[in-house]
Amino acid sequence: MPADTHRPTPRTHTLGSDTRRPHGTSPLLRAPRASRASRLRLRIALTALVALASATLTALPSEAAGTASSPPSAPSAPSASSASSALGGTVEPRVAGRLTGTLSDGATWIADVPEDWNGTLLLFSHGFGPTVARNAPTDAVRTELLARGYAMAGSSYDPNGSMWALESAERDQFATLDAVAARIGTPRRTLALGQSMGGLVNAQLARDGGGRIDGALGQCGLVAGGTDLDNYQLDAEYTVARLLLPGQDVPLVRFGTAAEASATADLLTRAVNAAQSTPQGRARIALAAAFLNLPAWAPGQDRPAPADRDGQQKQQYAWFAQGILSFVEGGRYAVEQSVGGNNSWNKGVDYADLLAASPHAPQVRALYRTAGLDLRADLRTLTEGATITADPAAVRTALRTSSAGQGLEVPLLDIHTTADNLVPVEQENRFAARVRAAGDGALLRQAYVERQGHCTFTTAETVAALHALEHRVSTGRWDDAATAGALQRSATALGLDGAAYVPYTPARLSVGRPLHTP
Repeated sequence: MPADTHRPTPRTHTLGSDTRRPHGTSPLLRAPRASRASRLRLRIALTALVALASATLTALPSEAAGTASSPPSAPSAPSASSASSALGGTVEPRVAGRLTGTLSDGATWIADVPEDWNGTLLLFSHGFGPTVARNAPTDAVRTELLARGYAMAGSSYDPNGSMWALESAERDQFATLDAVAARIGTPRRTLALGQSMGGLVNAQLARDGGGRIDGALGQCGLVAGGTDLDNYQLDAEYTVARLLLPGQDVPLVRFGTAAEASATADLLTRAVNAAQSTPQGRARIALAAAFLNLPAWAPGQDRPAPADRDGQQKQQYAWFAQGILSFVEGGRYAVEQSVGGNNSWNKGVDYADLLAASPHAPQVRALYRTAGLDLRADLRTLTEGATITADPAAVRTALRTSSAGQGLEVPLLDIHTTADNLVPVEQENRFAARVRAAGDGALLRQAYVERQGHCTFTTAETVAALHALEHRVSTGRWDDAATAGALQRSATALGLDGAAYVPYTPARLSVGRPLHTP
């Protein structure tokens, strides 16, 4: 489960629920999508309806009164972005500085508003971790964007439940927009920004936020959703348990406590560490890494050559040695808490077919040959022993709360590092296929940064991506603004901390389940 490694709305949306469909109805269960003109007419009608309800229900206590302090300090920089000029210059907010408040479910929100506000409000969705309000991916990004005139806001999500707070995140983010607008005035433009698990929230905002947000920028987003995540992670955990701890009964799902999840993580990590000392163990670690969609390029190391199978395995092992299974198991416990049970399964999975579709298959086959192991026998062992079933209610809850890609209402630009250990870049492939199937491929652009690690973007890369999104929102066209070349030139011209945008096409996500969960 990815963590927030940097720690770490609709404007008429008064009540914080999705006015386009009944609460709790999965987007996958909706009627066929209407035309854009029909959807626009529907949104206008719903906007009028909600405005009428807002005028009648004036006593709803959606948030506590906020507080203001002096504006945060920032280094000298341009006072507004190029996009803000197109909007007509700066805006004088009703209140500037640091604002805070509390929503009806106990979620807190924060906002930073510069005196020379350019009229754009950025709504930030934070990643997996403590439910504490954040409004920027990094302090450096916040400082830079405030200096450029942007206002920034974000909520904690509901602090009373799981850190996998997808049950409340979208609702709390839209409610935060209402609370902030009530303090500073209506933004000329609202853009969503999300990172890691917050990238999934961000994709949901882009799906449901027509008329409330104008565009969205996702960073290293967990856009394949919670069930795909738990399924491919289960394949890797199961491979380690079955092949490196044969005969042991290792709990992999339905954790009753965080301590149980931690104990499984420790057991599996010790097994991997011990196995690394033999060719046979290294081959089986590579098989588990393939199912985990784990990159073969670790931090602080040069990328292995395409034919350097031993070097690739060594760098995949480095991710295991750094404790990735602790994130996996801790995250699984949090997801199970949130969705009410186990939403992953491997019964019916053919592990030979799963490996055959993996881009890491040539590496695994080469290491098995070197080790003198029978790969087909191991894959048969995995397939025959795959008996884990999901809890149907948990799968349905995860589909409703923890999925995205069933359509877009506003432009979305996703950026991802090419060697992401916690949210594999291949998730972007899975997500794009869903968006295209929904008929909204023209609204989506994806770009890639050649770097190891999760959410390891420079400030320049973030600002350049934001400007590309603003171009799309302002002109109604992407043109070439979101291409690797244009983004690299834009980021480099900022003179900040460098950039590494590259042309890249991610492989398919190795998950071995239907594109849409049952």
